[in-house]
Amino acid sequence: MEIIAGVDEAGRGPLAGPVVASAVILPNNHTIEGLRDSKKLTPKKRSLLFDLIQEQAISIGVGIVDSKEIDKINILQATFKAMKIALGHLKQKPSKALIDGFPLPNQVIPNEGIVRGDDLVDVIKAASIIAKVTRDRMMEEYAIIFPEYGFEKHKGYGTKQHIEALDKYKSTPIHRKSFSPVKKSMPTMIWLNEKSKVGWLGEKMAALYLKNKGYSILEMNRNCPPHGEIDIIAQLNNCIHFIEVKSGLKDSENHLMEKFTSVKLNRLYNAIQFYQKEQKIVNDVQLDAMTVKFQKGGPKIKYFPAISLD
Repeated sequence: MEIIAGVDEAGRGPLAGPVVASAVILPNNHTIEGLRDSKKLTPKKRSLLFDLIQEQAISIGVGIVDSKEIDKINILQATFKAMKIALGHLKQKPSKALIDGFPLPNQVIPNEGIVRGDDLVDVIKAASIIAKVTRDRMMEEYAIIFPEYGFEKHKGYGTKQHIEALDKYKSTPIHRKSFSPVKKSMPTMIWLNEKSKVGWLGEKMAALYLKNKGYSILEMNRNCPPHGEIDIIAQLNNCIHFIEVKSGLKDSENHLMEKFTSVKLNRLYNAIQFYQKEQKIVNDVQLDAMTVKFQKGGPKIKYFPAISLD
């Protein structure tokens, strides 16, 4: 029996975030009703169908290509790469792949492009939904780190809100620098210094570093009166990490570390206890420190886990 995989992508047009592709193999007798192009579904309906596809699919593969790679190889090639990764992640090799739009070049699996396939073919419709929901959830996670940009609403597309945020706050590391509106809004050392944004961006860079290491970012800049603010609250496995970040343009790493005084650490421990009590936290907790030194060639980030008053 011929095994057919449907392939589609989400995120070719946005100014920020990855392009995500999905490959889906469905049983011929699946009972999923309401499959259609993900863009024509409400978020609630997409989420419900996402769960049903996960339950009934024979196999699902997802491919993700980040903004850095998009800038390096261009968005078309990045889309092809994401699709190839998605096909490669299928647990069962299909005999044929049906691609939304145009055929996938240089692919060992025979494939066929179907224009408007996400409206015509069930396996492509399913792939469209998996790719869209996966990417949307990623952008909602990024919105916790970068709340000023509204990623949870526009998912990185060039809306008025997004363009205005780019003008005011400049681009982030998840923006696509090869896209024109982003290219015009790159932050500089001078801008960071003049706008007093060094610490602000440093905290975001630190959170992004942790996210890329597998941490879930729970909150940024949490105020715990009267003890002050916790820069980052993140979770890894069953441990909640409270992270204090120190950033600088010309500071040495040693100078940045000197800012973690006993007075500062005492305040942080009190803030953590306040947060634990308020949120009824039963997980293990840990106080960590990070330094971010902005320099030519990109920031230098150091992570110091489990710091103490000793």
